[in-house]
Amino acid sequence: MISDPLDALRPLHEPVAISWWPPAPGWWMLLLFLLVLVILLIRWWRRTTLQRAALSELKLLTQKVNSSYHEVAAINQLLKRYALVCWPASEVAALTGESWLQFLDRHGGNGAFFQGPGRVLLTSPYCGESQSSEELIGLARRWIKTNSPCRN
Repeated sequence: MISDPLDALRPLHEPVAISWWPPAPGWWMLLLFLLVLVILLIRWWRRTTLQRAALSELKLLTQKVNSSYHEVAAINQLLKRYALVCWPASEVAALTGESWLQFLDRHGGNGAFFQGPGRVLLTSPYCGESQSSEELIGLARRWIKTNSPCRN
């Protein structure tokens, strides 16, 4: 009689354990993607630091100042300082009056400074009456958001 053929088989053995190193190509791609993402986030954070600082100062100005004239003067000062950061001083520093408003309009004001609520920047020092500056604050906020130091 024939003996059991299964007796001729060798016993089962476990395969070699899978090593954790080197990782599969997908893990390398994920690591590269995360590294690029972190670098881009750091660059974005650094690039928008001045813009965020100007916006937070504008927010503080609107909360602290009660006199309309002082608020308008402070907003004008903030816009001028921010413009000096974004453009060369030779282009911005000497601008006053209508040339200053035209500069603001050319760089994101879309006519709202020269012909709109931004005109208050010129008339406020000579006006005795109190003016609402909510539109000016919104306009200044949009102008700061439109311009960033690295883009110009």
